[in-house]
Amino acid sequence: AMASPISVYNSNAMDTHISSVSGFAAHAFILSTETFLLLNKDIIYICPFSGAVKGKVLITNYRLYFKSSDTDVMVTLDVPLGAISRVEKMGGASSRGENSYGLDITCKDMRNLRFALKQEGHSRRDIFELLFRHAFPVSHGLPLFAYVSQEKYGDNGWNIYKPIEEFRRQGLPNNKWRITFINKNYELCDTYPTVLAVPFKSKEEDLRRVATFRSRGRIPVLSWIHRENQAVIIRCSQPLVGMSGKRNKDDERYLELIREANNTTKLTIYDARPNVNAVANKATGGGYEGDEYQNAELIFLDIQNIHVMRESLKKLKDIVYPNVEESHWLSSLESTHWLEHVKLVLSGAIQVADKVSSGNSVVVHCSDGWDRTAQLTALAMLMLDSHYRTLRGFQVLIEKEWISFGHKFASRIGHGDKNHADQDRSPIFVQFIDCVWQMTKQFPTAFEFNERLLLMILDHLYSCRFGTFLYNCESARDQHDLRSKTVSLWSLVNGKMDIYLNPFYTPESGRVLYPVASMRHLELWVTYYIRWNPRIRQQQQSPVEQRYKELLALRDEYLKKLEELQLSDSSPSSRLTNSPTPNTSTPSQQYAHLQTPF
Repeated sequence: AMASPISVYNSNAMDTHISSVSGFAAHAFILSTETFLLLNKDIIYICPFSGAVKGKVLITNYRLYFKSSDTDVMVTLDVPLGAISRVEKMGGASSRGENSYGLDITCKDMRNLRFALKQEGHSRRDIFELLFRHAFPVSHGLPLFAYVSQEKYGDNGWNIYKPIEEFRRQGLPNNKWRITFINKNYELCDTYPTVLAVPFKSKEEDLRRVATFRSRGRIPVLSWIHRENQAVIIRCSQPLVGMSGKRNKDDERYLELIREANNTTKLTIYDARPNVNAVANKATGGGYEGDEYQNAELIFLDIQNIHVMRESLKKLKDIVYPNVEESHWLSSLESTHWLEHVKLVLSGAIQVADKVSSGNSVVVHCSDGWDRTAQLTALAMLMLDSHYRTLRGFQVLIEKEWISFGHKFASRIGHGDKNHADQDRSPIFVQFIDCVWQMTKQFPTAFEFNERLLLMILDHLYSCRFGTFLYNCESARDQHDLRSKTVSLWSLVNGKMDIYLNPFYTPESGRVLYPVASMRHLELWVTYYIRWNPRIRQQQQSPVEQRYKELLALRDEYLKKLEELQLSDSSPSSRLTNSPTPNTSTPSQQYAHLQTPF
């Protein structure tokens, strides 16, 4: 049996080798800021693939690490405690049967772990209490690991996104749109960022009046503007229409200002929800824009809520872990509805992008504007703007649309919180990254980053090693001094960019990407969802990619030789300089055709 693949984390230059601290002859690296809580405890890992495996476990304040001691079965586990969603005792002191007494650990990353211990003398109590305390530090008044870890990197990832700079890159402010700091103390909206772009003609008091009519004060603000046709993507939350069908003249006038900014004939409002849900929301004071919004059309995108997505991923986990449902794979996969949800999110984003690229401004919202809304705006922007398809641009997109606009990472992931059954939890961001992966599959040359980056992002979504995905909104991050006290994930990524680069990348600045959002063209992201299964061969790199990298290296070598030849032989008689090809001075141009996408 193959070992479960060790995750990509343990790669910091300042990491200490485990063997030097604990006699583990392992390939794991311990961060210099990790503290050991439990060393070398004998334990049996009930491996779903190789059966019971004897070994030793090590627990730090960041990870659980297991290594088998059987020489014939090589198994290692390296699990950040942040990835654990629940720890339960299995079997009582009087349990009969081999390996029936131990611990059951459910993870957030599609795997479960089961350990058995010897029954004498409460041998599991210490390990249970350690895990329960340190996997859920928030529930025990302890700091998240990101605050303990003082890793040092050359690149400060917190600087990757500066709102004003990003607006400037888009060509803002201009004579139709202005930047406002009305929210600089989070007074207008406590879940919005401090820098907002709004219609030039709107006054600050207009914004305050609109805020009273939008759920949680999340007013319509500009997310992206099309350089040529000046159409915009606006994001917000639902209007507070309620059962009695309340109206708000200020809100109606404000949307009219948005429409007028580039003379869109009809402002299209995309409500991410299914129609029935939007109607049902009126009972709790919410709702949607009705006929009183003149010059506007409303389209429902039929994307289900956070609870439906959570259940869907749960079903997916059931059919892929520990064993892949072989006999009725296609019907089992279909019954999870996961790919169907991915399809609806993608096709919603395609509609948004298509409207904007044909010159029409759009408004996007769901109920609160921080789950489905972020999926739709971010994916549409990825389709429309090639900058977001670069490694750094993609980081900006996540920082902007997800982090600064208040996707509730803490509630959706449950960082450090023991309440695993909390109804607020949902894999909305995972689903977004899945949609991005689907796009990279359909456009293999359009993205500067590779799949490894996406896996890395999802691993650290849970790990709590970096501050990037902590808390629900900017105001909470400010309150906890996040930027000064924790490290950004982008510090790690940008310090080692080469491993996240896609060798097939071909920059094309003006191209809009429309993925095909039909079930025939979507596939299950096996390297993420089924990566813990040793029978799924872990191919770190496709042979094509491997060969391509070799060819690129070869090309560089030849170019170098060519330049050397030209330098060493620059006499008039040289055949090289007098050769009829005008390109010799810039040999790289001659080889540009090697870049052709496969």
